[in-house]
Amino acid sequence: MIKGSIVALITPFHEDGSVNFEKLGELLEWHIASGTDGILVLGTTGESTTMSHEEDEAVVAYTLQKVNHRVPVIAGSGSNDTRTMLEKSKRYAELGADALLVITPYYNKANEEGMIRHFTTVADQVSIPLILYNVPGRTGCSLSVSAVERLSKHPNICGIKEASGNISYAVSISRFVNDDFALYSGNDDMIVPILSLGGSGVISVLANTNPKETHDLVQAWFDGDQAKSLHLQQEYLDYIHALFCEVNPIPVKEALNLMGKEVGGYRLPLYPMADANKEKLINEMKKAGLL
Repeated sequence: MIKGSIVALITPFHEDGSVNFEKLGELLEWHIASGTDGILVLGTTGESTTMSHEEDEAVVAYTLQKVNHRVPVIAGSGSNDTRTMLEKSKRYAELGADALLVITPYYNKANEEGMIRHFTTVADQVSIPLILYNVPGRTGCSLSVSAVERLSKHPNICGIKEASGNISYAVSISRFVNDDFALYSGNDDMIVPILSLGGSGVISVLANTNPKETHDLVQAWFDGDQAKSLHLQQEYLDYIHALFCEVNPIPVKEALNLMGKEVGGYRLPLYPMADANKEKLINEMKKAGLL
């Protein structure tokens, strides 16, 4: 069971759009040194939707080699095609990933039984745990509460990244949290509310630019200092909102570049920020002490 701040890591690119592995290595070392508790590669923030299967595998392999068991590594192996998700999941398990993040079947969506079998087909055939990923704003579909209840009982499904932004839904599925099924916040503006429901931490965009602060926010809660945890949540709230003033990961990559991290640009259809939104981001970064 992974607890704490898990960074939903960006994928750095060269000017020609290819993966910048040297920069990826620098980011990984920075996160480990800053107290990040786990690394997620190939999530939404990692732009895996515009990367080839070969690039995805190379990123997972490189990350595992670089991290070398110092912190857990989660690989995003999700797809709207169950067969593809199974193939990628098996491969990342062979490479040595500690867990897999698997998303609901976007676009084709599926009925309730199809949704459940989308996940159990993989969970039945891989040797490492699965974390479900519920983000209806991206996928156009959501896991029902009853589906989460059924899936939480599978011995190889260890948790859910809840990114609906719906606190009522989060409360409903928090009833299934136990020693074998964890709840992770998928929204940086809801870390403390999810922790209060028995959450195990956050899979975070904020941690890309603020690894230590995001770790400290979660750790303070686990240490019993809820006041400090809430203070940090509120202190960074405006900056968190600025990180989502355009579609993720455009603002967070822009923020890292402004910090001098030189992580590169994006692949279409992602495109650099509008000037007004960039100005808003810069202002909030200054307030947060990042510039």
